[in-house]
Amino acid sequence: MTDAYIYDAVRSVRGKGRKDGSLHEVSAPKLSAAVLNALKSRNNLEGHAVEDVIWGNVTQVGEQGACLARTAVLASDLDESIPGVSINRFCASGLEAVNMAANQVRGGGGDAYIAGGVECMSRVPMGMDGGAIAVDPSIAIDNYFVPQGISADIIATEYGFTRDQADALAVESQRRAKAAWDAGHFEKSIIPIEDINGLPILAHDEYMRPETDMQSLGALKPSFKDMGEFMPGFDKIALMKYPHLEKIEHIHHAGNSSGIVDGSAAVLIGNKEYGERMGLTPRARIKSTAKIGTDPTIMLTGPVPVTQKILRESGMEIGDIDLFEVNEAFASVVMRFMQAFEADPDKVNVNGGSIAMGHPLGATGAMILGTLLDELERSDKETGLATLCIGSGMGAATIIERV
Repeated sequence: MTDAYIYDAVRSVRGKGRKDGSLHEVSAPKLSAAVLNALKSRNNLEGHAVEDVIWGNVTQVGEQGACLARTAVLASDLDESIPGVSINRFCASGLEAVNMAANQVRGGGGDAYIAGGVECMSRVPMGMDGGAIAVDPSIAIDNYFVPQGISADIIATEYGFTRDQADALAVESQRRAKAAWDAGHFEKSIIPIEDINGLPILAHDEYMRPETDMQSLGALKPSFKDMGEFMPGFDKIALMKYPHLEKIEHIHHAGNSSGIVDGSAAVLIGNKEYGERMGLTPRARIKSTAKIGTDPTIMLTGPVPVTQKILRESGMEIGDIDLFEVNEAFASVVMRFMQAFEADPDKVNVNGGSIAMGHPLGATGAMILGTLLDELERSDKETGLATLCIGSGMGAATIIERV
């Protein structure tokens, strides 16, 4: 097998995913093109510079449909000879795009790829695609389908996490994100978004709320209590599958769940010969990739078994990992990961996460991998693991090593 290296990683700033968000005027192809153009200019990618663009996005309708990857290439300054393919592994789409690219390189299916993803949640809201997993009774009923927020509350109930613990994690995410921004930890990879005249639209993650404290979070109403206990009554579905729980404790709300935002991210991946030919220096080696299916009702526990799988397949132990990026889809997801592995909180999401900065579905996996790489370099660490929970019950993970 040929080694696959990360040569560069960039991401856009994240805008609030609603109509008054700063990036609402920027379409998914344009937001994708911004990071593709950044990779092109930073690495002098002329002509047929990569084999393919593998692009993740979740809600593949409207402007995010019709093979958005190819549309993004044509909207960018990349050469038209570069094709594109869109993929969807829900919240891990961006990381799965990277993993697929890395495995293509490792298997000899091309010297280099651009991989990443985008989600314009202000323009293409979640659920617009009407996926059968949620709306087809013949599938949803047989699999005890509940929304992800209910799943997050099931995790909290099953593993004994309290609202105060979830809120404390959220406050710390906000604190770390502000500290990282103030210290310039993201400067190496952040791409500001500009309008057609080159004037800045947004140059800073917009969703952050650094003033967040336990008191302000304590005033928020649980987001999923009504849909769980009353209409449409998803708690009853959950309790049919998990009768030992007796009652679902609803601890999640807008302040300890990931933010709805717009954003994009891209990673340049290639073999050693590609870097030598292009005059590029590799930053990290992609050591291993993994994915797994999990219980589709509790749904968001995937980071634990996929981490166990990737460590086993790599011949590694949890102590071999210097830094972790565990997507903060909901507070209970990260708390369960740290509980399962007795992970040091000072090694997990050290620059904050999606609770503070937002979770642009199809882009997040590539974003957190870039954040992980930057932090490994900044703190002079060697090995990092990125992982995400995934809707309908899956997990994805990637281990990288600095070179």
